[in-house]
Amino acid sequence: MAKNIKILSFFPILRRCMFLSRPSVIRNHEWQARCLSSKSQNPASLLDDDERPQFPGSRSKFTNTLSFIQPEMYDGIPVYRVMNREGKCLNEDENPNLDKDTVMKMYENMTLLNTMDRILYESQRQGRISFYMTNYGEEGTHIGSAAGLHPHDLVFGQYREAGVLLYRGFSLDEFMNQVYSNSLDSAKGKQMPIHYGSVEHRFYTISSPLATQMPHASGAAYAFKRAQNGQCVICYFGDGAASEGDAHAAFNFAATLECPIIFFCRNNGYAISTPTHEQYRGDGIAARGPGYGMATVRVDGNDVFAVYNCVKAAREMCLRENKPVLIEAMTYRIGHHSTSDDSSAYRSVDEVSYWDKQDHPISRLRGYMKIKGWWNEKKEKEWMKQSRKMVMESFGRAEKVLKPSPSELLTDVYDEMPEHLKRQNEQLKRHLDQYGEHYNLDIFKPIK
Repeated sequence: MAKNIKILSFFPILRRCMFLSRPSVIRNHEWQARCLSSKSQNPASLLDDDERPQFPGSRSKFTNTLSFIQPEMYDGIPVYRVMNREGKCLNEDENPNLDKDTVMKMYENMTLLNTMDRILYESQRQGRISFYMTNYGEEGTHIGSAAGLHPHDLVFGQYREAGVLLYRGFSLDEFMNQVYSNSLDSAKGKQMPIHYGSVEHRFYTISSPLATQMPHASGAAYAFKRAQNGQCVICYFGDGAASEGDAHAAFNFAATLECPIIFFCRNNGYAISTPTHEQYRGDGIAARGPGYGMATVRVDGNDVFAVYNCVKAAREMCLRENKPVLIEAMTYRIGHHSTSDDSSAYRSVDEVSYWDKQDHPISRLRGYMKIKGWWNEKKEKEWMKQSRKMVMESFGRAEKVLKPSPSELLTDVYDEMPEHLKRQNEQLKRHLDQYGEHYNLDIFKPIK
């Protein structure tokens, strides 16, 4: 029985006979006619009507033996990887054989992100910014996935995908201006720190509530399908977000509407302070993919080449078949969830130390580069010094920029500001003209 369950669990999803885009409903006699037609075309499928269920939504056979499917009856979905922890490729056929410049860009972006995280985390502790979230340990999921996409593909991030933006060309100054909420911030200080967004880099603005971006991403992918523009959507989310109702709605919409979208789950072990074994009892997030009718793969998120291969192949599948793909990237969140969190309250220092020193995506890629003869300790020291200088210079520039003008408080809500907001804006200006000495207006741009 266990063998049969395993086969049924991973049997390829058959093409549906009912499409939402069809204007009329397929009636029972039409359904039966199709079944009979398929039997005549495939002798191996010839069965009596009572040996195969005719229920819409079922593609199995009848059984005369009562047996419950148990989760322990099949092995877990395997984790795909290319390199071992030392950076050695285990199967050269799976090595993407990226050129030196591309690999160097990957490594420099991963380490630059790490450096930026350290400096901005410290700046929050010093009271210079209000909030921050680091990406320690998850750099491979960011850079590997970004490299596997086309620059025009649309990205819906959660809040820990800064590396995707960095790889796409979002500058250090743009990062710094956003977290400092200064007047050069494209959102003019209206977003929390690390809630990035960029029209130029095709990165949808991040929203704080968990999983709200997921149904939006499915809708955008459906629009891409109708436009036939040759682009796909990638939607990032964490293992905790996968427990939200929006995640299930997004999966179902994307699968039934057959949308070109990659659902990319960063399973980093914890939903803030809740470990995965307390979140779900199934085989991770990937096990949900076949249930929704999605092609699915589980990948080692600390292996940047494995992530690259998966995303590149998933993108090709999305566009070729107009179907969603689910990727579960197994990784580990080395840092605290955010500057509001102290992870030592729910996990040991030894656990964090293991992932930081023994299975880190940056050290794995560094090992590969050393094997290829592209990197050494001297280059490492020079680059780390240079990258820190770059971040500190950008940090210093952003800190000196004035905050947005108070008159911009009510802008960017409507295409044209309505009368009631214009009145409020005038009231604010009159108030500051009269009582401005009670406010520290020197740190803001002048009122227009």
